[in-house]
Amino acid sequence: MTAPPATGIAPLATPAERYRMLRLIRGFEELALGLVKTGAIPGGIHPYIGQEAVAVGVCSALGPADRLTSTHRGHGHVLARGAAPHRLLAELAGRVDGLNGGRGGSMHAADVSLGILGANGIVGAGAPIAVGAAWAAKHSTHSTHCGGGAAADPVAVSFFGDGALNQGVLLESFNLAAMWRLPVVFVCENNGYATTLPAATAVAGTATGRAAAFGIPAEQVDGMDTEAVRAAARHAVERARAGGGPGFLECRTYRYEGHHTMERRMKLHYRTPEEVAAWREHDPLARATGPLDPATVVELDRSVAEQLAAAEEFALASAHPDPAGALDHLYADGLRPRAGVSA
Repeated sequence: MTAPPATGIAPLATPAERYRMLRLIRGFEELALGLVKTGAIPGGIHPYIGQEAVAVGVCSALGPADRLTSTHRGHGHVLARGAAPHRLLAELAGRVDGLNGGRGGSMHAADVSLGILGANGIVGAGAPIAVGAAWAAKHSTHSTHCGGGAAADPVAVSFFGDGALNQGVLLESFNLAAMWRLPVVFVCENNGYATTLPAATAVAGTATGRAAAFGIPAEQVDGMDTEAVRAAARHAVERARAGGGPGFLECRTYRYEGHHTMERRMKLHYRTPEEVAAWREHDPLARATGPLDPATVVELDRSVAEQLAAAEEFALASAHPDPAGALDHLYADGLRPRAGVSA
């Protein structure tokens, strides 16, 4: 088995690069759906199909030292930041060559080398992690530059869905970020539903109003338009990096698939075909082809198809973990206590 080449921070500076990433995320999720059906990916996934413009637009605004926290629907964020598709797919399949040795799976994929502090199966739980990362980065940066001169803070981005808007941990994160003027950008991917519960019946007031109540500048943006998300994210990231404190983006988007792959088997009906069809008219991939030559689109699609075929071959050829090591990594070791604390 020959591993595909390693990746780093994803290049997203040009419209062509951003379209390629949109296509990669869409193709990856379609491939993953097929592997769920065959049983190669156990337990199912939360597909990101339809929401790709949010991940690509936001990640295109980040620098190499920035960090992000993701959600249970996190494959798009992880890929848009630059995680290797073959290793993410192996992780979903629970194989030893996965990003986290097959131990994290779909909802807990991480790559700290790229600033990806992890997807998270708990609604809203990435927000305090992002706040903590921003606090640590700000203090580390400032202590390093205490001899004079302003330091540009690394920025932390927290992705979450509209279902997190009523979670206390998110509001607590808003409060700390605002009080301490931390370089955090909170990104709400409002796809209209918390599982099957319409956001309009669950959220009093507005999403942006939640952030505004803490004095955090908040903006609503078309989450199906990669370039609109990119522009809003760049403004919020630059403001945070310059010491202006946290920002909030509500990206109005839509998932074309169910909340989870189990939904197909359960035969839930909470969205009309007409509603889904109307949102498909705003498909972010189709909109992103506008500035590109058709021949370029064809070549990018071909390149992505080849990359995903190699990723599938790599993932399915990777070994399953040895059950004898099931308890490995459950407890930390080698920790050094703080000064004045007995071991």
